[in-house]
Amino acid sequence: MSLFKQGRYSGYLRPISYIIDLSIINTLAVLYLLEKTNSLVFVVFISLGWMLISIYSKFYEVYRYTRPVDILSLVFRQAILFLLFIFAFSGLYHELKIYPKPIVKYTIASFILISIFKFMVYYLLQRYRISFGGNYRNTVIFGVNKKTIALKSFFNENPEYGYSYKKTFNFKEKEDSLVQAFNYILQEGIDEIYCSISELTNAQIADIVDFADNNLKILKFIPDSKEIYSKKLRYEYYDYIPVLTLRTIPLEDSVNMIIKRSFDILFSSFIIIFVLSWLTPIIAILIKLESKGPVFFKQSRNGFNYKEFDCYKFRSMTPNKDADLYQVTRGDHRITKIGKFLRKTSIDELPQFFNVLFGDMSVVGPRPHMVSHTHMYAKKIDKFMVRHFVKPGITGLAQVSGYRGEVETDKDIIGRVKLDIFYIENWSLLLDLKIIAQTFINAVKGEDKAY
Repeated sequence: MSLFKQGRYSGYLRPISYIIDLSIINTLAVLYLLEKTNSLVFVVFISLGWMLISIYSKFYEVYRYTRPVDILSLVFRQAILFLLFIFAFSGLYHELKIYPKPIVKYTIASFILISIFKFMVYYLLQRYRISFGGNYRNTVIFGVNKKTIALKSFFNENPEYGYSYKKTFNFKEKEDSLVQAFNYILQEGIDEIYCSISELTNAQIADIVDFADNNLKILKFIPDSKEIYSKKLRYEYYDYIPVLTLRTIPLEDSVNMIIKRSFDILFSSFIIIFVLSWLTPIIAILIKLESKGPVFFKQSRNGFNYKEFDCYKFRSMTPNKDADLYQVTRGDHRITKIGKFLRKTSIDELPQFFNVLFGDMSVVGPRPHMVSHTHMYAKKIDKFMVRHFVKPGITGLAQVSGYRGEVETDKDIIGRVKLDIFYIENWSLLLDLKIIAQTFINAVKGEDKAY
């Protein structure tokens, strides 16, 4: 019986990646920054900086189950931080005469090559697993329920991830025993054990943990989360006391906050200067020609930390006392002719870029509801208030996924909440850009619920 894992050479991938990436950034530095000067200071300083930034940004924490969009997000994050680091270096060493334009060219060239290498390794490994069955991990599952059956299907249907499913053990029905399972794991060279918490007793979990620790097996748990939309738990220590945090919110990180706020300011400023500057007078004339009343419609909504703010839109309805109480419905008689066009194309939402510039909203985030509706949904829809952990957005993941406009049933708002929570816990600038692009495509194509 061997206590050691089968060699799959995965452990060499990260150091090799470090060496190749460091070779790229130092070789290109000679071409773009240092010209013919050989600077040992630059090599040491930049190489050390790269490694420290990589540790902070988790640039090399790419696993077999990591999605390509997450890899792109890591690359973008690393590029921004590295660019700032190079600028700081150029300011510190004036004698090297490193200027901004070559720095930008150097960073872009470096990250094009690094990205090509990173994705090449990622997809070559997937192809290697499918074609040759290498770089795999043998797995077993403890417990039988919907989640473990779905996990088994995932292993069998996605060979590119390199998981070789072997067997499921059912302890609740007394079909199997822990001793049988442990013997099977040792005899078959199983690498990873997946346990459904709801199918095991505390005593069984303790025995499994001891077995995994003593035999160098990777142990993972599948939570019973029927009532929990979020499963992102963060494990921390307060002195020597282990503590689990329910969810991790990327936008609580100061760097992410700066990145998102900077993007919001730049994007909203662009729209205000180059679109609203000439479009607003045209829309104002059309609105005024059809009906009396203000050009802009102002409504109180709940934003970050449940704080109320005034949300602005182009007025699309005749002035009425029910505007703050009732959502627009299909065929609503309150909507004007120009208002119908504005709502169908989402042009009525454009003044909210002023809300973004003022800091009440973000370009992308959970859509804010009327105050009266927020109070109502907070009481009847579980996890609804989680949406207020971040700033509300002009558009959002739920909106581009079919949950925009009128809430016709509780199923609509539940689906919206699930997607909003997913966005909050998985935010990246790349995800924001994807949502913005999809919003534009939907506006051009037209949406059934855009009324």
